Amino acid sequence: MSLIKWTPFFSDFDDIDKLTESMLPTVRGSQFGFTPAVDMYEDNDNIIIETQLAGIDPDKVDVSIENNVLCIKGESEKKSEIDDKNYYRKEIRRGSFFRSIPLPTKVDGDKASAVNEEGILKISIPKAAEVKPKSIKIQSKK
Repeated sequence: MSLIKWTPFFSDFDDIDKLTESMLPTVRGSQFGFTPAVDMYEDNDNIIIETQLAGIDPDKVDVSIENNVLCIKGESEKKSEIDDKNYYRKEIRRGSFFRSIPLPTKVDGDKASAVNEEGILKISIPKAAEVKPKSIKIQSKK
């Protein structure tokens, strides 16, 4: 029985996926096993990034900010496969991962915080003071 590779894209895009893998070996090839998906949003004071890292030890994840680019990298435990298992599907990704995300505005990376809750890594990065909206009170003259 042969192992069927799962791809989250339509099968019509297999050729494009293969081309991408050959052109970007450091992202999708042997150096890094997968690229975690992220959600990024903002509130008045922070840029917030969330990514699913279920089953990954938070101590094996490195989060850094440099030049307004957030980098998340780490490793998911890669358990050795047992040859006598008869897989019908093998979709769970294991190995190293890396994600580099340009931030949409200037931030104060020194005050960033990260929390892992139920497999979701939530990174909160305060916006730099010069980009926060400022309210100006209008005075009336009589």
